[in-house]
Amino acid sequence: MTGVLVTAVTALALVAGVVTTLSVRALRSGVRVLLDLLTAAGLLRLAGDPGWNGLAGAVAIIALRQLLGAALSRPAPWSGRQSPARCADDDHHLPLASTGEIGKSGG
Repeated sequence: MTGVLVTAVTALALVAGVVTTLSVRALRSGVRVLLDLLTAAGLLRLAGDPGWNGLAGAVAIIALRQLLGAALSRPAPWSGRQSPARCADDDHHLPLASTGEIGKSGG
């Protein structure tokens, strides 16, 4: 009975991850939902098979979730603000020179 439940939760985790990614249009959110539901499936597997194999599987799933969660919480390397590229010719960035006579009315 537990094996069927674990399989159903795993299948629903995949579907929920894809639906979340497509509806929110954010891969990070979809992966987070997928990892949370796979963690639930691993814990259900542990409840059905309380042996060392079940414990090792649950630990592996939780460790994977923690590692991927930490990687996904960091900002993307291209999302930071970057300064514009420097020009080779800096003369056109200089302010206009004023001689004192330009712009004054003769008087």
